Amino acid sequence: MRVLSGIQPSGSLHLGNYFGMMKKMIEYQEKEELFCFIANYHAQTSLSDGKKLAVGTLEAAANFLALGMDPEKSTFWVQSDVPEVQELAWVLSNFTPMGLLERCHSYKDKVANKIKPNHGLFAYPVLMTADILMFHSDKVPVGKDQKQHVEVARDVAIKFNNEYGEIFTLPEPEIDQDVATVPGLDGRKMSKSYGNTIDLFLEEKALRKQIMRIVTDPTPVEDPKDPDTCNVFQIYRLFVDKEQEAALRSHYEAGGLGYGEVKQELFETVRDFFAPYTERRNELIADKDGLRKTLAAGAEKARWAAAKTLRKVRKKTGLTY
Repeated sequence: MRVLSGIQPSGSLHLGNYFGMMKKMIEYQEKEELFCFIANYHAQTSLSDGKKLAVGTLEAAANFLALGMDPEKSTFWVQSDVPEVQELAWVLSNFTPMGLLERCHSYKDKVANKIKPNHGLFAYPVLMTADILMFHSDKVPVGKDQKQHVEVARDVAIKFNNEYGEIFTLPEPEIDQDVATVPGLDGRKMSKSYGNTIDLFLEEKALRKQIMRIVTDPTPVEDPKDPDTCNVFQIYRLFVDKEQEAALRSHYEAGGLGYGEVKQELFETVRDFFAPYTERRNELIADKDGLRKTLAAGAEKARWAAAKTLRKVRKKTGLTY
């Protein structure tokens, strides 16, 4: 089975990225055929600073590799190093009804949150569809907010296949309900767009500052608290096993627990969890030429797979004459 996912490098990677996508991808490379990319084309919908995008792309790749992505066990590349995807996006745009894009809640949500609307943001699902269909992805792990985009990919694939025959594989979304949406500092989905993230590989002082900003309710220390409505608990539970989660839940419900105490424990847990990966990340960042070489090798593998798909598409649509 072929699994595909991508991650944007439009800012520092955060816990939502790690638990929502990166951790699962690293695990998948041991049991499935994994295709994973740094989605720098997609990042342009919210980031216009070229220098920041270039730096962010290399840092995102280094973070992934440091956390365990193995380019020998997977196909791991940067999106813009496989230009075939843009040609496919154009072809597929002619099979994507306007109404389908207008119904996409991600676009409406981002505009509602003051992100400047443009064609790239509106057509984002078409490029995502090209990413998915180009590599005949069977399974696409996504957060529940991205499920609709996989459904768009299926709809477009069906329309194309009805016109030209069975060219594309119909992808299935996979959502891990335990981490479907990782809450941010304010309780909304953790997202760079909302400025509510807990970032990976921060210095201790900066990390603690972020965690101490997590929004909590005004329940007094001595009173029982509801862990299911607490942003701190919902993040903390991602790092512990079921037994530890149950113990913390009991502590909440018994009363006498201050949110500051839990935040301090969460800070120490996050710090210690990522500490072993920090040295490797710093080594990768320091050797940018070596990092680029690794990404180039991944792009070569991805382009080989993309070329096979595009040849069929060009022939069926008359672009090869």
